[in-house]
Amino acid sequence: VLCWDDVCPPGDSIEKIAEASYAEVYRITNAHGTSIIKVIRLESPIKAQTKAQQRSGLVDEEPRSEEDMEGELQISEWLSDIPGFVVFKERYLVEGKAPKALVETHQAFHRRMKRKDPDRLQYYPSPSRYLDETRFMVVELGDAGTALEDFPLTSISQVWDVFLHTALALARAEDLAEFEHRDLHEGNICIRQARPPITEPPSERPTTTTTPHPGPLRFGASGLDVTLLDYGLSRAVDPNDFADPPRPSSVIANDLERDLSIFQSTHAPQCRVYRQMRSFLVHGDRCHVMPPEQHSEPYPAVVAAAAATGSSAAGAPISWRAFQPYTNVLWLAYLYDYLVSHFRGSRKELAWFRRETAELWEHLDPDAPREVLSFPCAGAVVGFAVEAGWVEVRQL
Repeated sequence: VLCWDDVCPPGDSIEKIAEASYAEVYRITNAHGTSIIKVIRLESPIKAQTKAQQRSGLVDEEPRSEEDMEGELQISEWLSDIPGFVVFKERYLVEGKAPKALVETHQAFHRRMKRKDPDRLQYYPSPSRYLDETRFMVVELGDAGTALEDFPLTSISQVWDVFLHTALALARAEDLAEFEHRDLHEGNICIRQARPPITEPPSERPTTTTTPHPGPLRFGASGLDVTLLDYGLSRAVDPNDFADPPRPSSVIANDLERDLSIFQSTHAPQCRVYRQMRSFLVHGDRCHVMPPEQHSEPYPAVVAAAAATGSSAAGAPISWRAFQPYTNVLWLAYLYDYLVSHFRGSRKELAWFRRETAELWEHLDPDAPREVLSFPCAGAVVGFAVEAGWVEVRQL
């Protein structure tokens, strides 16, 4: 068991950069390089809230057990070698009071978030409340850059690449590990400028002849790398299990029925996607989205239409262990909408992008009319992009 000074010795720089499901995310920098750590509070005591903290509406994120963490860590290891997923380095048990630097960066993060969203609540206890007995799981990951929510989107090539990189990563993981992310909001996508951007507008780049249906190449102009983080809600299968269907012991999935508050919450735009996922498991129909108040009973019975999608047998309780890659499509739709609504570049470029991707969006949009066929998985989205000529086969 380590102490905080082992994780971030005096002289190292530590910066809180994000909050994920059940975890706070920090960047540590020293002479040897940079790493990202995810800090998950385990079941252990902390100081009680002060009256001021109670008045401010502070909500303490529930601690997790070490057993709860095993699944996410195993998925991290399975995906680590797939392009587009974060590099897993190590995990540690940490115990004790927090150093001054940890308290200060926690406070600075929340001041910054409050400036962006004055109504934002603080979901994680201040490190000043840690006791000698407070325990944490700390997961060390490779530095993937800046969270999408903090990354300024100023060129349309960035929009193309963030979307296509994400779709490609999901498609690879669907194929290799029957992966569903299930929590792919803007805080769980990281962006890094890996190469200088290509300067000519993508609409003027040469047509290639290596795609099945030649068309203008869109992917790769921005020089960005994109990495998907945080598999706390995810589902995957051991890539080395070649049984069909996979052995039950090879499937890892967070049972989201144990805490229905995620489906009842309305505090952020992504909350609707959680409800869309669960509604699809129950009804097998993207058009039938249950409102927050209907997510009050765990393990509702699967209706016949959902059984046809492979969710579970009709009448059986829903199971998050089932492989439903349409959830990845829901998150790609969320991402598309986020990219379009947060683009800060040329309005003319954005209008061109929306025209170029109008047919893609028609089949991506979960609110499209029922008669419109939806993409069933991220792999189908990538297939569309290849046929459109936006991505070359060599880039897959």
